[in-house]
Amino acid sequence: MAWLWVGFIILVLMLLTLDLGFFHKKPKEISVKEALAWTAVWITLGLIFSVFIFHGYENQWMGLGRTVDPVDGLVNSGWSATLKYLTGYVVEKSLSLDNIFVIAMLFGYFSVPKIYQHRVLFWGILGALLLRGTMIAAGVKLISEFRWILYLFGIFLIISAIKMMCSKDESEDPGSNVVIRFFRRFLPVTEHLHGEHFIVRAGSKHSFESDVPGGTVCPDRIVEAAQPGRLLLTPLALTLVIVETSDLVFAVDSIPAIFAITADPYLIFTSNVFAILGLRSLYFALSGMMDKFCYLKTSLALVLLLVGIKMLAAKYLKLCLGHYCNFYLLGAILIILTSGVVVSLWTEKGQQRKP
Repeated sequence: MAWLWVGFIILVLMLLTLDLGFFHKKPKEISVKEALAWTAVWITLGLIFSVFIFHGYENQWMGLGRTVDPVDGLVNSGWSATLKYLTGYVVEKSLSLDNIFVIAMLFGYFSVPKIYQHRVLFWGILGALLLRGTMIAAGVKLISEFRWILYLFGIFLIISAIKMMCSKDESEDPGSNVVIRFFRRFLPVTEHLHGEHFIVRAGSKHSFESDVPGGTVCPDRIVEAAQPGRLLLTPLALTLVIVETSDLVFAVDSIPAIFAITADPYLIFTSNVFAILGLRSLYFALSGMMDKFCYLKTSLALVLLLVGIKMLAAKYLKLCLGHYCNFYLLGAILIILTSGVVVSLWTEKGQQRKP
């Protein structure tokens, strides 16, 4: 079983190395066309991996499919494992859409040029993978010993859904974020970007000259006052920190949500990883038209509500729907998300027709 984890982690590291070390070695602006192509690539890879999941659990490769899943009390077959993997993938992918709005707001606040946004998202997602792995391991351990925690997760998701539906669309000022205020108060932070650097050294050429196209000199009072040789954080580093912090907040919703589907750590982790890996390209594909999806937040709230109810009524639903419970759950989630997108686009089109 350990070899499956090692093999998957090596696969992920290879994909990330190819991404940053080959395809995006030099900073460049990602076009919508390229972003859509990469989104298709990541989705295809996630679907291809579901074939491995099916055969792995069906044939019990290296211990897969030999233990009881605490959520439904059944041993996962190839079919049930694949269904849980795909449902977890869709749930994580859909809930991460809300994070895209926050990322876009952060990039706007820190005036991060599009040419450097991919670098921030790359390292942000790498940190998110480590964070998710830790949270998943803790969640699986808790559920295996205290199954009643699933009911707490269900209540929490329902409350989160209600708060999401009732919350106003007004964006919070990132400058008031407690993490940003802490870093700016206790750590030396430059006021201007210095190319793609997260950290610069006072007195070096990157301390005074920007790598942003145009090569303008940065009149940075903090850098000029700093002692030569002192390390300084750039606004790009602050952006990365807040991206990681926001992912932690969103993980509090998405991790409990997937425990409504399965408590198998391999299914949870792999579905989460493939969903997160495609988040960068999805951001660049949607960043220019996110304001068109006015009902996206409502549909995401309904997904959370549905998953929370499923968690609380798992035994009843199992009696009514049998082994096809997760299949119906996946279908309902897809219908909710599709409806949200269609209604948003229809509303946007109707508003454009008005004189």
